Amino acid sequence: MQNLVNIHNILQEQSRLTIRRELLNEIDWNQRIIGIKGFRGVGKTAFLIDIVKEKFLNDKTCLYVNLNNFYFTKRKIISFADEFYKTGGKTLILDQIHKYPDWASELKTCYDNFPELQIIFSASPVLRVIEGNNDLQNIAKIYHLEGLSFREYLNYQSNLNFRRYTFQEILTDHVKIAQEITTEIKPLAFLNDYLKDGFYPYFLDNKGFYNETLLKHINLALEIDVTYLNQIDLQYLPKLRKLLQIIASQAPFSPNVSKLSADVQTSRATIMNYLRYLKNARIINLLFSNGNEDEIKKPDLVYLHNTNLMYAIDPANISNNTLRQTFFYNQLGYQHQVKSSGKADFKVDDEFHFSVGNKYTVPIDDESFAAADMIELGSGRIIPLWLFGFLY
Repeated sequence: MQNLVNIHNILQEQSRLTIRRELLNEIDWNQRIIGIKGFRGVGKTAFLIDIVKEKFLNDKTCLYVNLNNFYFTKRKIISFADEFYKTGGKTLILDQIHKYPDWASELKTCYDNFPELQIIFSASPVLRVIEGNNDLQNIAKIYHLEGLSFREYLNYQSNLNFRRYTFQEILTDHVKIAQEITTEIKPLAFLNDYLKDGFYPYFLDNKGFYNETLLKHINLALEIDVTYLNQIDLQYLPKLRKLLQIIASQAPFSPNVSKLSADVQTSRATIMNYLRYLKNARIINLLFSNGNEDEIKKPDLVYLHNTNLMYAIDPANISNNTLRQTFFYNQLGYQHQVKSSGKADFKVDDEFHFSVGNKYTVPIDDESFAAADMIELGSGRIIPLWLFGFLY
C-alpha cells in the first residue's frame, strides 16, 4: 500500500495544466458512493486529482489509486479498502473501475462493511453502474463529466471567470447577460476554435495533435468500451467503424435502418443496438420526437455527439448549419431533454421550440425561439447561439 500512497502524494504535488470543471460544484459530497462517468480523454483522471487537491490536499485520510495498477491483479478492492479503513482512511478514490472484475459486488460490500468510508470512482460512460445492479441503485450517485462547455473553454483561454447561467435565465434575460459578457470579451472570436478543438482538454498538452489524439480515443472507445463492455466480439469492430463513418458523413440524418444494415452488412436489430451503444459511449446523439430511447424505436435524427468529432472523423462533410445544430444539441443535451420538434429544429424540456441557424434566423412563431449564430446580442425571442454554451 505504501507505494500507492507515494504515487498519491506525487500526483497531488505535481503542477500541471488543468481546467476546473463546473461538475465540482454540482456533486453531492455527502453521498458515500459517487461515480464519475465520461468519454475517454475527457479528463476523468485529472478531475479526480482536482478533487484531491481541492477537497483533500495533504489529507492522509484520502487516497487516490488507479485500478490499472498491476497491484490489483493480486489484491481485491474489498481487502484493500479494509486495510485502508482500519488505518484511518475515510475517502478512497478509484480510477477506471471498469478495468476491475466484480467491481459492483465489491462496492456494495464496502458500503455495507465500512460505514464511515466514502468511495469516489471513475468509469467508462458505457458501464452500467445502476442499470442491472440492483444492489447499487439506492446507494450510488452517478455523474457524467462532459467535455468542456464553451464557457469553460472561454474562461481558460481568456483567464476570466464567467459563471454558468440556467436555461431559464438565458430565455428571460439573455440581452443583459450577453451585454455583460461582451463588454469583457468577444465570444465569437473564440467559437470557431472551440467547435474544432475545444470540447476535449487535449489542447492543454499538444494542440497540434488534437485530431490525432481524438481519433485514438474514438478507436479505443470502439475497441474496448463499446465492444468489451457490451460483450461484442472484436471481429465486428469494422462494422461499428463503418457505421460511425456513415453517420459522420451524413449527420444529421434520419436513419434508413434497412439501408444501413445493407451498407454495414449486419441485421436491422444489430444496427439499432449499435446506435444505442454509440450513444451510450458519448460518440453520437439520437433525437426522438417523444424522448423514447428504448431498443426498438428508430430515432428521428442522428447527430455526432459534439462538433470536434465532426472535424476528426469526416472534416470534408461539414456544413455551417450542421455545426450550429450539433453545438446547440450538445450544450443543451447535457442537462436538458432535447427532442425533435414538429415545427422547428428542436424542442427543449417538452416546452420550448427552437430554430437554429445563421444571423438571419427568426422564430417560427410567437411562442418559439431562435438560436442565431454570428450575433453578439439578441432581442426578444432571438438569442445568440454562443450563449447556450454558458449552461454548464
